[in-house]
Amino acid sequence: MRPLDFLGSIKLKLGVVIVFAVAVTVLVDAIGDRIGLSPVVTGVFAAAIALAVVQLLAHGMTSPLREMVGAARAMARGDYGRRVTATSRDEVGELARAFNSMATELAEVDRIRRDLVANASHELRTPIGALRAKLENLVDGVETPDRETLSRLLEQTERLADLVERLLDLSKLESGAVPLEREPVRAASLLERVAREWQPLAAERSVHLDVVVEPLDLEVLCDERRLGQVFANLVANAVRHSPDSAPVVLRAHRRNGHVCCEVIDAGPGIQPEEAERVFERFYRSDRARSQDDGGSGLGLAISRWIVELHGGSIRAEQASPHGCKMVVELPA
Repeated sequence: MRPLDFLGSIKLKLGVVIVFAVAVTVLVDAIGDRIGLSPVVTGVFAAAIALAVVQLLAHGMTSPLREMVGAARAMARGDYGRRVTATSRDEVGELARAFNSMATELAEVDRIRRDLVANASHELRTPIGALRAKLENLVDGVETPDRETLSRLLEQTERLADLVERLLDLSKLESGAVPLEREPVRAASLLERVAREWQPLAAERSVHLDVVVEPLDLEVLCDERRLGQVFANLVANAVRHSPDSAPVVLRAHRRNGHVCCEVIDAGPGIQPEEAERVFERFYRSDRARSQDDGGSGLGLAISRWIVELHGGSIRAEQASPHGCKMVVELPA
């Protein structure tokens, strides 16, 4: 029972409690005098009734605090599902609502941690399992250590090393341990360098990489190596999901006081309900998972952290008439 929840201040509630206690005392004294009770008996009755009223009102004021103590102890044991009643409009009610919000965030962090451990274990198990099987075959003499077999072992080792490096990179970015060395960089030179690096992979599938920058002297203040890592991830995804002989466009221009960079492909695109989830760690759409050369699911998560460290934003949009458009907006 919380009869004072409608009041918006703890000070006002304390005042009401004091007024009730005084009013009850005065009323009991008056009744005692009228019926002829002695002052001592009247005082005892007045004190007892006043204490009962104060206890009733104070119980409703402090019950959220007791609930928070119990919920905090449950969280210490790993139970993040406890919430406290936050019907009060005073400072204690605000604290209760903040506590519930914190509990929700902690539950989400714990879920992400569990997912990260499970997904990392799964992703690491695949190349390790392939390496183990190949090495066991070589040791048992089932296969000969020819060039093709050693090349496959090297591919799995490189895949494993790349995954570990991405996990370490993401951990550093999340902890803020990666300082940015910002300097003015021409958008055209940055995008052209990324296009040159990924041209061999694109050529294997006859995918055309086109760079369009307007104006040509457009500059962005950034860490060139880190931002290049972002566009490398985006271009790699675009080439991977584009049909053969389709174009992938790297475009940069000014928009609303920002430098807007876009990587546009003609692939199957990203469904609207997945547009935000693709930036989660290890998340890949079903279409991406169905491909043998699918990525680790960390590239877009790393890209989002890098872009946000630059004070920008990244999002996925539908390209017209079909395909995916990854949009990176950075301060001009």
